[in-house]
Parts: sequence; structure tokens; C-alpha cells
Amino acid sequence: MDVYRRYDVDLVVDGTPCAAWLYRPTGGGAYPIVVMAHGLGGQRVFGLEPFAEGFAAAGYAVLLFDYRYFGGSGGQPRQLVDIRRQLDDWRAAIALARVLPDVDADRIALWGTSLSGGHVQVLAAHDRRIGAVIAQVPFVDGLVSAASTPPRQGARLIAAGMRDVIGTRLGRAPHRIRLFGPAGGTAVMSGPGVEEAIRTMMPPGQWDETVPARLVPQLARYRPGRCAGDVTCPMLYLIGDHDDITSPTAAARVARRAPDAELIHYPINHFDIYTDRWRDTAIADQRDFLDRNLPLRYR
Repeated sequence: MDVYRRYDVDLVVDGTPCAAWLYRPTGGGAYPIVVMAHGLGGQRVFGLEPFAEGFAAAGYAVLLFDYRYFGGSGGQPRQLVDIRRQLDDWRAAIALARVLPDVDADRIALWGTSLSGGHVQVLAAHDRRIGAVIAQVPFVDGLVSAASTPPRQGARLIAAGMRDVIGTRLGRAPHRIRLFGPAGGTAVMSGPGVEEAIRTMMPPGQWDETVPARLVPQLARYRPGRCAGDVTCPMLYLIGDHDDITSPTAAARVARRAPDAELIHYPINHFDIYTDRWRDTAIADQRDFLDRNLPLRYR
């Protein structure tokens, strides 16, 4: 007998649908629910299904969604990363989770990875009903990330970002840049092995590997880790000690400021946590955290 079933559901944010999957346990009771979304430029199908399935198999309901402009969701221009709108998408997902049948509205966990690992800290700081937060290889400080970018590459990214911002105001089509690429290029995420690692997360098929460049100045200004001290619910930070995409030093510093935080270090880089070995380890650690902080009332 299946212990959970997956359903297609839609959120609607400002008139635009966001596609989501709801994993619902097949037993009875009011379940805790894990609300999930991907990081920078990611979609549900880019390596998040095993995490959702791991939580659902343990008896948790799960709501896993795509942001507007990505994947199965609506919105134009495609692949637009807009931090304010992504936070609005999260709020809509949390609101939906609270009214779902057989879900305990006061036992909601937020799960974020990379950029969304920053989002979940911002959201929990402003919503005291959130029961727990998991921040996996989290983005915590755009200034730190900008400072670690080689100067010439940083200058090219800033120029591309401003070109897109100005062009948008003039009614032009988005100026796009690569989401990922080799070290030194004009891509948002770059470095040795980055492109290969991301491609292993993508299912077979043709995928748009570009994003409107206006996200560059947004990322530089975004400092979600500053909200950690205002999060009162339990938080779990999972940090890759060799992460060259999001700073492990900055993430550990933020975790120490949080009132009720646990910190787990892995000897990995940013993308290793999505691979079989480390993903299974991370899921086990996350399930243990959830079992202790949002225990199931019906087994």
C-alpha cells in the first residue's frame, strides 16, 4: 500500500498560476506539512523530488512548488528571478498549506535550498506561526557573494544587469545571461565543475539556461541572513564546507545568531548535496530534525 499520493495543485499569485505538487499521506490525521521550493533558477524537477518523497515517506505532507515564470507556472518573461515576487509566491504557498484538509496549520516547516535557503529565513522572521525551518546550503548575504566574485567578472555581470534594468524601463525585451557556466564567464553561477553539476540535476530535454540579467543587482542587495536573529522557531542549517557558490563561513556566522538553530557541516561543495550519497544523508538528518520539532501525532 502506498504511504502517500502526489497530486497536482495550483497556487494563484496576483492572477498568475504557480504549479505545485502536494504529497499527501494516505493515513488519517492532521499532518505537519513541509513547504518547499528550489534555489536560484531551479524548478521542482531539478533534483527536489527525492527530498519531497523522503519527507512524504516519513509521514509528512509536502507542498513543492515552482515560482512564477519557471517550470509549470505561468508568467512572462520566462526564467525571471525576482526576489520580492518569489517571497510573495512563498506566502501564497504557506497560505494554501494552512487551509488544506488533514494538515495542521500550526505545524508548517519551510524548506529552502541555496537562494530559497535565504528566503525561508526572511519568511519565518515575519511569520511567527511557522513551526520549523530547514536552510540547506543557504544563500545568506549578497554582499559577501559579490565580494567573492572576481572583479572583471563582477563588472561584466553588473553591466549586464544594468542593461536589462534600463532596457526594461524602455520597453525592450529582457537582456539575458547564462544561469551557469565555466569560471570567468558572464554567468550567475560559475566555477570549476558548476556546469557539469547542474546538468546532472536536469532531466533529459531542452531547458532554457538563461535568466534576465536584472537579478544581478537584486542578489547583491539581498541579505536574508540578517533576519536569522528574529526567527523564533527551530532552524536547521546544512552547510557544505567546500561550498564555492554560497559562503559557508557567512552561513555559519548567521546560524550562530539565530535563537534556536542547529548546524550540520558536510565536507562537500554546493551541489554535492543533491547527489545520491549526500542527499540521502541530508534527508536523514532533516527527517530527524522534523521528528524532534514537528513530531507526527499519528504513525
